[in-house]
Amino acid sequence: QVRLVESGGGLVQAGGSLLLSCAASGLTFSGVAMGWFRQAPGKEREFVGAINTSGVSKYYADSVKGRFIISRDNGKKLVYLQMRGLKPEDTAVYYCASSFSYVTGRLSAEGYSNWGTGTQVTVSA
Repeated sequence: QVRLVESGGGLVQAGGSLLLSCAASGLTFSGVAMGWFRQAPGKEREFVGAINTSGVSKYYADSVKGRFIISRDNGKKLVYLQMRGLKPEDTAVYYCASSFSYVTGRLSAEGYSNWGTGTQVTVSA
């Protein structure tokens, strides 16, 4: 059974940083691309960033480019989302997801087959 568990969320002031982690189990982690998405109250889930199987290729939503960095450790079956320069509009529940395909520029959740339950990030002004 595939399981993705996010952690590291919390309350932070604007301009602060957080490091989110996503622990994977029940799958061949090195064989899947990973994505981060977020959903703010009353809004649709939106793409944040994705990383390919080796970790060499990554891409981000324009809204987080230059502030967020995705990385992964295949040996530990972990994917990270380092968030810096946080803004109140980054407040959301953050989810990690796995995909058997990596398509640069894909922003939709289509193709992501497994999802975590999310971790709350709240950025105060």
